[in-house]
Amino acid sequence: MTQTAIERGTHWLASAGLRPTRQRLALASLLVGDGQHRHVTAESLFAASTDTGEKVSLATVYNTLRAFCQAGLMREVVIDGAKSYFDTRMDDHPHFFWEDTAEIVDAPADQFRIAQLPKLPKGATLSKVDVVIRLKRG
Repeated sequence: MTQTAIERGTHWLASAGLRPTRQRLALASLLVGDGQHRHVTAESLFAASTDTGEKVSLATVYNTLRAFCQAGLMREVVIDGAKSYFDTRMDDHPHFFWEDTAEIVDAPADQFRIAQLPKLPKGATLSKVDVVIRLKRG
C-alpha cells in the first residue's frame, strides 16, 4: 500500500471521527487510497485485502463497512433485498446494475430526472430515493 493511499485513508476516517484501527485503515486505504470512487461488496473488499496480504476476517469487513455507512462515509445499495454493494460516492446519483455480471456502476446523474414523487403517507418524511437501473447486454 502506498503512503498516499494510507494518508487518504487516514484523512477519510478522521473526517468522520472514526479511530484509525489497523483494519479500518487497511480497508479505508483500499476504498479511497487512489482517490477514485468504489462500489464494493464485502466479499470483493475481503478479496482485495487478502491480495494485499492484510489479515482481516470477512466478518470484520462486514462490520467495518457497516461502521463506515453509519459514520456517513459510504452508502449501502441493496439489490433485490439480498445483495449489498457499498458506494464511496455520497452525493445523490442513480446506478446501473448489470444483471449478467452483477456489476454496479454510477449512472450519469445529470441525465436523470425525477419529475414527481408520489404523495408521502401522513407523518412520513423523505429519507432518500435510491434508483437502480437494471441492464442486460444484447
